[in-house]
Amino acid sequence: MNRQGNNLDVSSNVDVTDPAAVGAEIARIFVGLYPGHSAAAIDRAFGDLDLLYRGAFPGFHACDTPYHDIQHVLDVTLAMARLMHGYECLEAKPERFGAPLFRLGIVTALFHDAGYVRRLDDTRHRNGAELTLTHVSRGARFLRSYLPSLGMGDMAGAAAALIHFTGYEIPVADVPVPSSRYRKLGCLLGSADIVAQMADRCYLEKCRDRLYPEFLAGGIARRTLPDGSEDVVFGSGDDLVMKTPSFFEGATRRLDEELGGNHQYSHYHFGGRDLYLEEIHRNVQFAESIGRYHDTTALRRVPPRTLAAPPTSRNRTR
Repeated sequence: MNRQGNNLDVSSNVDVTDPAAVGAEIARIFVGLYPGHSAAAIDRAFGDLDLLYRGAFPGFHACDTPYHDIQHVLDVTLAMARLMHGYECLEAKPERFGAPLFRLGIVTALFHDAGYVRRLDDTRHRNGAELTLTHVSRGARFLRSYLPSLGMGDMAGAAAALIHFTGYEIPVADVPVPSSRYRKLGCLLGSADIVAQMADRCYLEKCRDRLYPEFLAGGIARRTLPDGSEDVVFGSGDDLVMKTPSFFEGATRRLDEELGGNHQYSHYHFGGRDLYLEEIHRNVQFAESIGRYHDTTALRRVPPRTLAAPPTSRNRTR
C-alpha cells in the first residue's frame, strides 16, 4: 500500500494535513502581496479551524466526515490563496482585492465546510454526512456568527454569501454579493473547491471509500422519487469512481461557464503550469482505465487519516 506523499499538495511541498504548514505557506503569499499588513486574523482562523475539526471549539463535535475532513479544507484554502495570488499579480490595480478581501477569501475557504460539523445540541443527526444537502447554508450561519470574533464583523454577510459559490443550494448567478469584486472572489473560491479535491493524489480512493458512504448518509447516492420509486445515482463506491470522467465533464462546465474560467489564475502562481489540472487529468485518465475493466483493485493508495478521536469530556475550552 502506497502512503508516500499522500499528505502533500500538488506541488509536493506543503503538508495539507497540517494547519501550521498550510498557514505558513499562505502567510508567505500574503506578506509578499501586502507588505506591512497584518495577517493576525488569518493566523487566528487557522487556530480556530484546528480546534473546530478536533472537537475543541465550544459547542461543536469533532469533524466525523472522512472525505470532507481537515485535509480537504486545508487543500482548498491553499488553492484559494494561489488563485488569489495569480489574480492580484495579473489584474490592474483598481480591480485587485487588497489585503482585506484576501483575508476574507482565506477565512471563508477555511470554514467553507464547517456546516458538516455537528453542534453538541444536535440530537437528530448521527454523522455530519447527514447534513450534506444543507451544509452550505449551515456554514453560512457559522460564518455570520464567527467573523466578528476576528474583527471582521463588517464582512460577515459577504462571507455568508461567498460560501454559496462552493455549493448548489443557490445558482452561482443568483448568489447575492455586494459587488463584482466579491463575485470574482466567490468564483475563485468555487473553483478552488473543485480543483483541489479532484487533484488530490488519493482522490479516487477517497471517492470509493469515503465519499460514497457520505453520499449514502446524505441522501445523494439514492433518492426516493415522488412516485415512491428509488433513483440509484451511485450504486457503490466502485460505481462512483467509474463515473468520475462524466463528473469531470460537468465540473469542467461549472469551472469554465458558471465560475468564469477563474481556475486559470493558477498558471501565474505556478510559473506557467497548472498543476491542479495536470493532476486532475491524471486522476480522470486513471478512472477511465479502471472503467474499461470495471475493476478498482488498482486503487491502492492510502489517504491520511485526520479525524480526531472523540473527547472523553464535553468541557471544552478554546
